[in-house]
Amino acid sequence: MAATAPETSPAAPHVPVLLRPLLEAVAPVRGLWVDGTFGAGGYARGLIEAGADRVIGIDRDPMVFEMAADWASGYGDRLRLVEGTFSELDALAGEPVDGVVLDLGVSSMQLDQAERGFSFLREGPLDMRMSQDGPSAADLVNTASESALADILYHYGEERQARRIAHAIVRARAEAPFVTTTGLAAVIERQLPRAKPGQSHPATRSFQAIRIAVNDEFGQLALGLEAAERALKPGGRLAVVTFHSLEDRVVKRFFQTASSEGGGGSRYAPEQAAHTPRFTLASKKAIGPDAAELDHNPRARSARLRVATRTEAPAERLDRAGLGLPMPALKEGRF
Repeated sequence: MAATAPETSPAAPHVPVLLRPLLEAVAPVRGLWVDGTFGAGGYARGLIEAGADRVIGIDRDPMVFEMAADWASGYGDRLRLVEGTFSELDALAGEPVDGVVLDLGVSSMQLDQAERGFSFLREGPLDMRMSQDGPSAADLVNTASESALADILYHYGEERQARRIAHAIVRARAEAPFVTTTGLAAVIERQLPRAKPGQSHPATRSFQAIRIAVNDEFGQLALGLEAAERALKPGGRLAVVTFHSLEDRVVKRFFQTASSEGGGGSRYAPEQAAHTPRFTLASKKAIGPDAAELDHNPRARSARLRVATRTEAPAERLDRAGLGLPMPALKEGRF
């Protein structure tokens, strides 16, 4: 039976993307779960209210725990909050778990805070650091070489005009360093055709690419999938929500490889050694938002959910070359 939210819970809590189909895909929810991207706490609350005995909420952004302070204590020892990265979730959990949820990418909560520097629509410092430490987006665009910038924009943002934009950034920073989001967005916007009605802002792909590089998102993703595999008990569920095609490709290939029995082969590819699958797939196809969710939250349009169940096979280190990680030439995705 699903638990009832405590009286201290907000009357209208944040509802994360694809929460309902996620809870349906992993039902029945029970035991110990890790919410590896705690954010506003929507998945953690959803899991507890669906029947999880305990949830460990992990996030590298210390600000999210400050924002949760007024309601998290209402769940008592059923909710434990830990500052850290999901790439270390097995060590942070400290014990085998029954489920792991990873919601990739930047949250709407972070986008809406101009001072965090994620949004090109709101003027703020050019930051983009989820953990609020280490090199910032300003450090990247003001110091990286033109060729490195072009590679980041092309491989992480799939920006076709990457070289043109990188050249413009280097030319502009020679006169004055970039310090604000709108200053960078304006330079990028001048290199691209004006957006037509219904199209995304011209700086969308570039800002995505820079954010990914600043936060080493693909390096973290590979390590996080490995950590989740190590942490899960046999029969445990791994649910991953992605927001763009690059992330989804990596997660899809991870699940395909981890659920394969080997064999196969063709004239184009060698036969794989037989082995015991480490996961079984809930479905080969990703789950997307339905019309009702899109009406409520247009930002969910690109979200995709993939779910798999852990087997008893020993955990393995990932073959990163087979995951399709973008820009393997960058060491761990750093600049």
